[in-house]
Amino acid sequence: MDFTEKRIDGEEKYKGVIIRVRLDRVELCDGKLTRREVVEHPGGVCILPVDENGCCTMVRQFRYPFCRMMLEAPAGKLEYGEDPLDCAVRELSEETGYTADELVDLGAMCTSPGFSTEVLHIYLALGLHGGETHPDEGEFLNQEKIPLKTLVEMVMRNEIDDGKTIAAVLKADKYLQSR
Repeated sequence: MDFTEKRIDGEEKYKGVIIRVRLDRVELCDGKLTRREVVEHPGGVCILPVDENGCCTMVRQFRYPFCRMMLEAPAGKLEYGEDPLDCAVRELSEETGYTADELVDLGAMCTSPGFSTEVLHIYLALGLHGGETHPDEGEFLNQEKIPLKTLVEMVMRNEIDDGKTIAAVLKADKYLQSR
């Protein structure tokens, strides 16, 4: 059965630096009308850099919505219309200083499909070459090298709760095991 909802109209409620919020009126598959809140987001990338020893370079940074430091894979926001691979190259360099011989596309994930248009593209970075970091203005982070095996264990013990990092760690581990 097709449960497609048809947008009747909508109104932009907020336009910020990164997101826009709109309230739409939609017709459900049974003909009834309801409202849907939608957060429009340009999307982003998440990169898991893994060196020749199986260690991953992670970043720890303060996340204001949660009022705490969080351990994450390097990541960043897409500019509207930007190619995800170009964004991954840029963000890898900014947050870690690395360039990579190979960026493996591990797929994309819809972060919160119930209300957000954000799609994150996940990459595995291999064949790493060091360089200087150059984070965005106002971006403060620490790097930590952690073996991929340890990260998988941390995910399974619920010690990592960032969704993009969980997906990147588990996908990268599965990919590297099958290689």
